[in-house]
Amino acid sequence: CQNEDEKMRGLYIMKLVRSFCTSSSGKEGDPFEHVASILVNISQKEDGRKLLLDPKRGLMKQIIRQFDSPSPLRKKGVSGTIRNCCFEAKNQLQNLLLISEFLWPALLLPVAGNKVYSEEDTSKMPLELGSALSIERELEADPEIRAQVLDAIYLIVLEEAGRRALWSVNGPRILQVGYEYEENPKVMEAFERVGSLVIISRFLLLNSI
Repeated sequence: CQNEDEKMRGLYIMKLVRSFCTSSSGKEGDPFEHVASILVNISQKEDGRKLLLDPKRGLMKQIIRQFDSPSPLRKKGVSGTIRNCCFEAKNQLQNLLLISEFLWPALLLPVAGNKVYSEEDTSKMPLELGSALSIERELEADPEIRAQVLDAIYLIVLEEAGRRALWSVNGPRILQVGYEYEENPKVMEAFERVGSLVIISRFLLLNSI
């Protein structure tokens, strides 16, 4: 019976994600943007997070791609869902890193500032980050989204493999630049929390070599 329940829940979530990722056109507005809030609620529970992170279902990749949406409700829902799913980083880090090419841009671009990064910086980044940071961009206006993606990064870099993954995309440089642009005290605090963890772990690593 429990197995049946799980199957039904899985089907329900897959259908929700499919609806959420169906872009609406025409004059009907965005009939599925409210699903963003439902996904945040689903990801607050462990079984919901496991379903969303299951690589065979591929749901997180679809959800993250909605982060480019012009809808503030969708964007906030996506950042909140990613953040909640990162609470599983201890056990599910590999599943998160399987979608790195979508995950890192969603987490790092909102906190990258609007500076055009040098070729020296972008050459150490994957194409999907480097190309976005080589041109002028608008700053992410919503401080809640900026705080949520920093929380997600913090949860990832609590794990050693997560820290290595962040360094591999030149993430610390992005955080350093983004911090210079930040004015919101709550978001600055989130930057500092990630920064201190990354710097301390790097220091300990260098001293152990």
